[in-house]
Amino acid sequence: MFSRRKFLTHGCSLGVASATLSSSLLSLGLARRAAAQGAHDYRALVCVLLAGGNDSWNMVVPTDTDQHSQYQAIRSDLALPLDNLLPLPGATATGRRYGLHPGMPGLQSLFAGGDAGVLCNVGTLLEPFDPAAVANGSILAPLGLFSHADQIQQWQTGISDARVTEGWGGRVADLLQGQNLANGISMNISLAGNNVFQSGANVSEYSVQADDDGATGINAYDDGTRFGSYRRQVIDSLLSVAQDNILRREYRARLANAIESQKVFVGALQQAPVLGTDFSDNYFSRSLRQVARIISVREQLGASRQTFFITVGGWDHHDDVLTNQAAMLPMVSAGLLEFRNALAELSVFDAVTTFTTSDFGRTLTSNGKGSDHGWGGHHIVMGGAVNGANYFGNYPEIYPGNPLDVGRGIYAPTTAVDEYFAELALWFGVPASDLSTVLPNIGRFYQPGSNTLPLGFLRL
Repeated sequence: MFSRRKFLTHGCSLGVASATLSSSLLSLGLARRAAAQGAHDYRALVCVLLAGGNDSWNMVVPTDTDQHSQYQAIRSDLALPLDNLLPLPGATATGRRYGLHPGMPGLQSLFAGGDAGVLCNVGTLLEPFDPAAVANGSILAPLGLFSHADQIQQWQTGISDARVTEGWGGRVADLLQGQNLANGISMNISLAGNNVFQSGANVSEYSVQADDDGATGINAYDDGTRFGSYRRQVIDSLLSVAQDNILRREYRARLANAIESQKVFVGALQQAPVLGTDFSDNYFSRSLRQVARIISVREQLGASRQTFFITVGGWDHHDDVLTNQAAMLPMVSAGLLEFRNALAELSVFDAVTTFTTSDFGRTLTSNGKGSDHGWGGHHIVMGGAVNGANYFGNYPEIYPGNPLDVGRGIYAPTTAVDEYFAELALWFGVPASDLSTVLPNIGRFYQPGSNTLPLGFLRL
C-alpha cells in the first residue's frame, strides 16, 4: 500500500530501461507443427513499444480553454501552445476536446477518418483505481512502480504483481498456434529481437530484420560459391550425425529447424507483391513496411493469426522533451499513416489492429529540463476494426488537488492494462473462457463472458 509520500520516495530508485536483445539464427521461433484448427479468417496484432516512457501528455493535449490553462500551469516550460495543436474532431462523453502534438498530422488524419482512436490514461494496476484509497494511503501499487525494468515487463506480461517471463502475446500463441499451418514459423514475429511480450511456454518469437528478406541465414550457406558449397556440405554432414548427448541433440534439432524455417520464410517473402505505398526511410517505417510484406504472404506462411512486435526506443526524456518529441512523434505519426495505406492497398486493414505501449506515462510537472517517470498515459489504437474518431477510458481533468495526482503531477491510471489487452485478445480470437489464462488478473477489472467488451474500442 502506498501513500502519496511513498509514491514519491519510491520513485527515487529507478531501474535502467530494459532493451530487447539481438536475435541470432538459433533464436528463430520454433512453432508447434500442428494443422489449422478451423480458423478461416485472418487477424493480426501489431504492438509498437515506445520504450523509455513516452510523455503522452504532450501527444494528446486538452484544447478546452479552461483545461489548457490548467495544463499550461502545471506543465510550465513543457506546455505546447494552444494555437500549435492539431485539433481532433468530436469530444468525450463529458464534452471535452483534445488536440495532437503539432508534429502528428498523419495521426490527425487517421483519427478524423475513423481509422484510429485514443485510449486515455492507461497503466498498470492491481485493482480498480479508487481515489479515496490514494487519499488515505491504502492503494495497492504495482510491483516496481516507476522502474523501467519492472514496468516495461508488466506492460508485456499483463501481470503487475509478479515478475514472470511469459508475455501475454506468448500465452495467446500457446492457445492459438494450432491455427497456423505446419510450416515451422511461429505466429509471433518480432522486428526487435527477443522480447517478453511474445514469449510463451511453448511458443517463442521468430526474429526477423526490417530490411531485405528479413530472416538471416548462415553466412555463405546458400550463396552458390565454392566456399559456400563446402560450408554447406560440412554443416549438413554434422547435422546428419546422430548424437548421444542430450544437449548436442537439442542443438542439432534447433539448428536444423532454424535452417529450414529461414528457407520457408525467405521463400515466402520473396513472393510478396511490390507495394505502391511509399514508406519513409527510418527504422520505424521500414519495420512497418516489412510487417505489411509479411502479412501479404500470410497464405504462403500458412498463417491465420500473427502478432508483430516493434520497438522504437529513446523516449526517456528527462531533458529536452520538446526538442526530442518534435523529432520523434512525426516519425510515429507518418509511419502509422503509411502502414494504414499499405494495409488498405493489400485489402487487409480490417484484419489488423495496431496499438502502442510504453513503460509508463510521465510527470505533468517539469523538472526544469524535461519530465520524469510517471504512471498513467495515453495510447493509440489503429485498424479497420477500431471504433475510430473516439476517446476510450477517461482523460483526467487537470486541476490542483485532483485525487488522481499522487504527487509531482503523477496521475494514476484510470484504465488497467489488463482491460486494454483483454479487448485486443478477444478480438484476436481468444475465447472468453481462456481470457484468464492469457491475463490472470483480468477478473479484478472485467468479467470474462460479459455481453460487452472491456472498453469498446474494437468491433468483434
